[in-house]
Order: sequence, then C-alpha cells, then structure tokens
Amino acid sequence: MSALCSGPVSLHNLLDSEDTEHMLGALASLGVSCEKSDNATLVTGCSGQWQLNDTSLHLGNAGTAMRPLIAVLAATLSANQQVELTGDSRMQERPVQHLVEALQAQGAEITYQKTPGYPPVLIKPGLKAGNFSIDGSVSSQFISALLMALPLLKQDSTLTLVGDVVSKPYIELTLKMLADFGIVIERVSESRFHVKGRQSYVSPGNYHVEGDASGASYWMAAALLGGGPITIEGVGASSIQGDKAFTEVIQAMGGTVDIGEHQMTVTGSGVIKGLDKDFNAIPDAAMTVAPLALFADKPTIIRNVANWRVKETDRLSAMATELRKLGADVEEGADFLKIYPVQHWQNAKIDTYNDHRMAMCFSLAAFSPVGVTINDPDCCRKTYPTYFQEFSRICQSD
Repeated sequence: MSALCSGPVSLHNLLDSEDTEHMLGALASLGVSCEKSDNATLVTGCSGQWQLNDTSLHLGNAGTAMRPLIAVLAATLSANQQVELTGDSRMQERPVQHLVEALQAQGAEITYQKTPGYPPVLIKPGLKAGNFSIDGSVSSQFISALLMALPLLKQDSTLTLVGDVVSKPYIELTLKMLADFGIVIERVSESRFHVKGRQSYVSPGNYHVEGDASGASYWMAAALLGGGPITIEGVGASSIQGDKAFTEVIQAMGGTVDIGEHQMTVTGSGVIKGLDKDFNAIPDAAMTVAPLALFADKPTIIRNVANWRVKETDRLSAMATELRKLGADVEEGADFLKIYPVQHWQNAKIDTYNDHRMAMCFSLAAFSPVGVTINDPDCCRKTYPTYFQEFSRICQSD
C-alpha cells in the first residue's frame, strides 16, 4: 500500500522477517525506494508507475507477497511491461487459480509458467474494470488482493464473494488499512463490494504496524501452560487483527487475560480445558490450540480448517503426524483434528516441514514431562526470527 502512494511513508514497527524481506526486495525490483533506519522503514511510493529493475521476482514462500502482487501488477503494469512472479518449491504448490481466473475473466493476461493453477505466473497488462467474482474458500488473501487492486482501474467495479469465505477477519483488516491509505470501498452486502475506479493511495505520512497477533498466540499459550503471568506488548483491545480473538480461546481453555489498548497479560490457572470449536475465522492462531490439547482435561476438536492443507505445508497432516510422535491419539479429517490428551508422554524429534508455525507450536511441548527436540528451528525466520531466543529468555527450567 505504501508503494502505491505518490510520496513517502514511514513504516514504524515493521516486522523484521524473511517474508517482509521478500516483499521489500520485490518492491525494489519494481523501482520503489525502501530505506531502513533504526526507527522506521521509509517507502517512497510511485503510484504504481513501476520502473522495472528485474522482470522476475522471487518471493520465497511469502503468500502475503505473491497474492497481492499478482492482482496489483495486473492492474498497474503499463504497455510492454511484464513481470514473472515465482517462489520456492512450496510456493509452487500453493494455489492461486481462483485469483488468477477472477482476473483473467476481466481481461488480465496471466499465464502459468509451470503447473496450471500455481506459481510461477507471468503477468502482462490488460486488466479491465467490471464485475469480479472470487471463490473465497481457499484463501482470504485472494480477496484482499482484489480489494487492493480494483480501486486502481479506470472504471468502477463490483466484487462478489462466493463459497464459504475463510479468514473473514483478514478481509476486515484489509478494508481498515485501505481506508487508512485513502481508499474507499463501499460494502453493498456481506458478500458484495462496490469499488470506485481511478482512486489514488494517499500517504498517511507515518504508519504504525501492529505487533503480530498470530505470533502472540504462542506466548498466550506459554502463559497458560507455565502459569505466567506474561505481558505481551503491541497487541491489545484496539488491534484490527482477527487473531486477537485467540484471547477468547485462552480464556475458554482456562486462562485469565487482562487486556489493555495495546497490550495484554495472560495468566494460567493450572488446568487446561479441552474444547470443540470452529476456527475458520482464525486458522493460523488455531494451530496453537493443537499442542495445548495435549495437556487438556478432555479431547479437543479443531474444526473447519481445511485451508490448513494449502499453507506452508499440509498442516492438517503434518500436525497429526507430529502430535502422534509425542504419544497423542489424533483423528484427522478433511477439515478437522480431534486430539486426545497424552496419557504417556514420549520424547520426540519434531519435523517442522519448513513451516514456521509448526516449529513455534511444538516449542510448547517443552512444558511436558519429557521435553521435545525441534528440527530446523531456523524456519521461524519466515515471520519470527528471534522466537527461540525469546522462548529461552522467558522460560525457566525446574
């Protein structure tokens, strides 16, 4: 959004991670100046008038870079420009078909370079305003991408959501941020938006990036298991992130949460309560429930998380496999896990599948009587490079 402004934006509290570096690198290849300092990252936008320094952008496994860039580039590339978006081997297994087909239906020239439905993709200009329809059952990132791109077209558009839309709070987050950058989206109904064309992103001057509520879920869980209290800064009642709702999960599982505007303090009660809940709205934070279920007083069911299968790995399968290594009985369905509390703990070496959330989730097994070994903890660099240093700092062994 900052890159689409016509002037500079100072981004404060920008996450220092592999995903962020992929996006900054892509923007630099598109001719956008991104200057880091101790206090902020200064992004000097170019209103979508890209000066291509490279025509092939490698985005690693950063879905939050791949999906928005597909739509925004389709809307903004000028005549004779073309850009290939590619990524690592797992990114080339993560679907973009619904997004690409929605764009192609309105004239976008996007072609798959390897496997149909998946990156890499080659993007050329041609997208026109009109009536867009998108299946939201795979990823809310497809919807966010269109909401970012459609205001840049020359005429007005409508966007209709079909299917069982996942991660709805992320759509609300996108709408709030777009408003912060001067973009007006008219909500006609729960599943339909009217988007005026020829809008311009307006620099807010200084923009504070919230702390990551998904990352905060591990500290909430650690407080629940270890007793706490743990105070988490940067996420609180005023957060626009849907994953702040994980505080309600912690409370339902036996914890106490004292929430302020920009921070929270979590304390455990000594009892972990199993639960049965639909987690479609917060699938990333829902992963943190799985290790908590090992310690619970009854079975836990994590429901309606089919999109776990198209994340950094097939998280339903991977989670079930690794939980069983610790001694848990686990039932894996198409879109759910049922996890029984561990009766006889087993020390295990946990494989992380190059998935940052697998590594952070299973760190919580350190609270078990036998501990745990995490293979490839460095995969956390994707979103939380200092996680294990922080874990070591705040945890104490008996």
